Amino acid sequence: MKKRALGTMEVSALGLGCMGMTWAYGSSDEAESKRTLDEALELGIDFFDTAEVYGPNTNEELLGKHFAGRAGKLKIATKFGFAINSEGTTIASAARGLDSTPANVRKACEGSLKRLGVETIDLYYQHRVDPNVPIEETVGAMAELVKEGKVRALGLSEASASTLRRAAKVHPIAALQSEYSLWERGVEQEILPACRELGITFVAYSPLGRGFLAGKSEKPQGDDFRASLPRFAEENRAANERFVRAIDTVVGRHGATRAQVALAWLLSKGVVAIPGARKLPHLRDNAGAAKLELAEADLRFLDEECAPGSAAGGRHSEASAKWIDRS
Repeated sequence: MKKRALGTMEVSALGLGCMGMTWAYGSSDEAESKRTLDEALELGIDFFDTAEVYGPNTNEELLGKHFAGRAGKLKIATKFGFAINSEGTTIASAARGLDSTPANVRKACEGSLKRLGVETIDLYYQHRVDPNVPIEETVGAMAELVKEGKVRALGLSEASASTLRRAAKVHPIAALQSEYSLWERGVEQEILPACRELGITFVAYSPLGRGFLAGKSEKPQGDDFRASLPRFAEENRAANERFVRAIDTVVGRHGATRAQVALAWLLSKGVVAIPGARKLPHLRDNAGAAKLELAEADLRFLDEECAPGSAAGGRHSEASAKWIDRS
């Protein structure tokens, strides 16, 4: 497995997004999730992504219980930043709003430490930038946790380039996590250059377009939260099939899978990718991307066919779009 620097750490270039193991995509199988976590380690994946709001709390609890006693073999990233409603079962209901006040930074950290069963969180992200709290104040509170040994490295999620620069003046920022994939390339204009300028590792979430780029383009059913996303609306799904067709062209040249081609393109950008997987076949499929080297012609073809801004529909629901930092 390829490795990438992340602050003073080194992590697998392909990590594992764990959200779906307890939340967001309908019912899940805990036993299968645990087998997937173990298999990830066997495949050389040592970077696991979770958050307080996933569940809420249950995702961190799953990782904490399953990885008890194995902290030295892996790195866990978790996130804070929402005012949590413990009865919520969707992002809209679990997150009553944003709260990155220093008091909540500390409260959330203590809760995550307990649920994860660790003394130090490897990477602690602000999940969303809180417009009501200066980023300097929030990062200052996060930096105190580093001094106390409760957090090893700091990160931001879905922060703008200007916010990132302000934050980095307060304390080194190890990672910025935002959505990045063949159908979501908005970070290329300002955010990726800012990360390179500041020496910050970019971590791409939803690198497979929440499964769409791997060919899972059917209408979301039941309590699958993708039903609320504009890109999964019926008229937009049909238009966005063009991305899958472009990927298929490259698939035919390599005998790889759609997921592997989409992830290999992303890894060629020098980022860390955290595709979600809660079942062994999906995990194994994704892991194969680490061995796939696309030719320059393939990369140029995908860049051109999947041009920035060409996806039909927004990437977030109206409710969650308001939490994206555009300062």
